[in-house]
Amino acid sequence: MVSLVPSVTETLSAWGREAVACTRFCERDDLPHVGGTKNPDVAAIVALEPDLVVVDAEENRREDAEALAAAGVPVHALHIRSLADVDEQLPDLARALGAAPPPAAAPATPVGPTRRAVVPIWRRPWMTIGPNTYGASLLGSLGVELVPADRGDYPTVELDELAALEPDVVLVPDEPYAFAERHRAELEVVAPVVFVDGKDLFWWGARTPGAIERLGVVVRAAPQREAS
Repeated sequence: MVSLVPSVTETLSAWGREAVACTRFCERDDLPHVGGTKNPDVAAIVALEPDLVVVDAEENRREDAEALAAAGVPVHALHIRSLADVDEQLPDLARALGAAPPPAAAPATPVGPTRRAVVPIWRRPWMTIGPNTYGASLLGSLGVELVPADRGDYPTVELDELAALEPDVVLVPDEPYAFAERHRAELEVVAPVVFVDGKDLFWWGARTPGAIERLGVVVRAAPQREAS
């Protein structure tokens, strides 16, 4: 089996299954790499003669999945955009791999008053995550509303327009853009900054239950803007 999804590669290990190859973003230097999530080496994958290749519509390109299928390689496609998708789709993957179906992730309980948050994912141009994404679903289960909420899934924004929306906090992940302490000052023009683990926010699967707990601690400690 070949995994073209970092979340799946991590989840397989938790299930006691291992891929024969994965992408360079899967953080598995002990496994052969077959390119990236957006530019996999289709010929190299076909040469491995895998019994299954796992892809995700958010992570991978349709044309690569179609090229693999056209070459006779079985493809298992996921489309994870919410906590509900995790619970609905991972059991099918487990069954396809002969693994025990995972238990449903425990539903999160909002950890206090609603926080309005900005979650940047890129710089130059500035981009954030919108409401119809896995990260938004996870944070929403903890009582976090994302802003802006009406600009699409991954809107391009300006910091001054984000500041005008008066969010409580900027939750800053360390991926896909490598945000770090050096970016704090420019982001603080929007709202107080809290750095978070990008994998907890964007990698789903076996990580999800623990990520809910860890991000719950972060949200509980996050500031809330006083009513004006």
